[in-house]
Amino acid sequence: GCYPTVSLLALAPLFKQGLIVTETAIVDAKSGTSGGGRKSQASLLLAEADSSVGAYSVARHRHTPEIEQICSDLAGHEVMVQFTPHLVPMARGILATVYATLRDPGLVREDLLTIYGAFYRSSPWVKLLPVGIYPQTKWASGTNLCYIGIEVDPRTDRVIVIAAIDNLLKGQAGQAIQCLNLMMGWEETLGLPSLGFYP
Repeated sequence: GCYPTVSLLALAPLFKQGLIVTETAIVDAKSGTSGGGRKSQASLLLAEADSSVGAYSVARHRHTPEIEQICSDLAGHEVMVQFTPHLVPMARGILATVYATLRDPGLVREDLLTIYGAFYRSSPWVKLLPVGIYPQTKWASGTNLCYIGIEVDPRTDRVIVIAAIDNLLKGQAGQAIQCLNLMMGWEETLGLPSLGFYP
C-alpha cells in the first residue's frame, strides 16, 4: 500500500541500523483523497475535503500491521510503530513525517544523511535532499520517486525524517512495474517516469 511504502522508506535505515529506540517510532502521514480509492464516499470528494484536514482510523489503520511486520524484520525483533493517517485537500500525494528517539544522542544530521545515502545508494527511486531542504508532495507527483529530508532535534534527541511520494505511482502502479522489472531481471527504471507533473 501507499502508506506502508512511504513510511517504510523513511523508517528502514533507522530500524536496519539499530539507530533508534524502537518503541518510540511515530509516523504522521498525510494523503490526498485518491488514497481512499474510487468509492463514493463524501469525505473523499475534493469539494468536501477542501479547507479541511482530518485524521482517520486512528490507532487501528489497516496498514499498521504491514508497517510493523517489515520494521520488525529489519530490526530483528518485534516492534510497534504508532501510525496516524490524515486526509488533506489535494488529489494525490503522501507526506509522511517520522519521529523517533535516537539510541546515540551524539548522532547529528550529517551522520544520518551519510547512513541514508549508503542505505539507498543503489536505489534510483530514492532522492535524499540536502541539509535544510524538506520534501513537498508536488515534487513527486507523476513519478516513482520518493524524496527524503532528514533532521535531528538535539533538544529532544529525536530524528525527524520527512518523505514524500505520489500515492498513485510510487504507492501503487509505479511500484508494481518496479517490482516486475526486478523480478524479470530488467533495468529497475524501465517504463517508469522520473520527471513529474511539476512545475
